Amino acid sequence: MAIAVTATKNALAAAYAAQGSWLSLHTGTPGSTGASEATGGSYSRKQTTWGTAASSTVTGTEVTFDVPAGSYSHWGLWTAATGGTFLDGGALTATVTLSAPGQVKSPISYTQS
Repeated sequence: MAIAVTATKNALAAAYAAQGSWLSLHTGTPGSTGASEATGGSYSRKQTTWGTAASSTVTGTEVTFDVPAGSYSHWGLWTAATGGTFLDGGALTATVTLSAPGQVKSPISYTQS
């Protein structure tokens, strides 16, 4: 059963965003535990600021990760800058491969269907 009422979709999207705001970068699928999180160099989780849900979607501010050389394919959502609870994750639009330390930018949005 799909949700037909946009206001309900917006409320659910806002509830998703309220769960956490710390984004992580991953070298493989994070699964249900946040596995394969990037490490090394100047890497740290970054906090997004969620906007107001509209048209069933809530969008967070883009974050920039400082990372060592490697391939980065997934993102994660957490409740804290370190430790915390893993909430969700998914594939980046495209895998980013760096041959030297650099930056990976990650936009985030969630759409309630």
